[in-house]
Amino acid sequence: MKILQIDSSILGEQSVSRQLTSAIVKRFSDLSADAEIISRDLVADSLDHLSAAEFLATRGTEPQTDADKQAVARNVQLVDDFLSSDVVVIGAPMYNFTIPSQLRSYLDRLAVAGRTFRYTENGPEGLAGGKRVIIASSRSGVYSEGSPASAMDHQETYIRVFLGFIGITDVTFIRAEGLAMAREESITAALEDIKKLSL
Repeated sequence: MKILQIDSSILGEQSVSRQLTSAIVKRFSDLSADAEIISRDLVADSLDHLSAAEFLATRGTEPQTDADKQAVARNVQLVDDFLSSDVVVIGAPMYNFTIPSQLRSYLDRLAVAGRTFRYTENGPEGLAGGKRVIIASSRSGVYSEGSPASAMDHQETYIRVFLGFIGITDVTFIRAEGLAMAREESITAALEDIKKLSL
């Protein structure tokens, strides 16, 4: 089994989402002793905003400069790693009601026509299905469905729509929310949910 771990929190050791992604990867590693793990830290090894050259390269335009060629090659590797993984674990804290810009820059590079989705006469069709995605979601407030602030959630809703667009329907959210009010209780509950994950 191949596990891809993506972290996007800027908070380092203070990050709840990083604590959860580590626990999730450990859980799956314990369940599958031969698991191969690929880790990507979107803060330590940051991605710039998607450039015109990178975008046009996905549509067949060859990059001209050495820097653009390197960026395009890196993007191809990001998609290769994602597509070849059986389980993808994404740390996704909520920043200002949505995902971190670091994670958005990564997802922008996964949306590649002909690789992760394609357009058909019946509309877009996702091509990246057949894998499991676990989202480690952390939020200071309470935004889950049914809460008064649920309409302000552009974090989990965005992720779910994006993954659905590229064909991924097996998505599990491990959520630590209300951290500003009950941090330890929220983390403990999320860690208990992780213990229930199975292959």
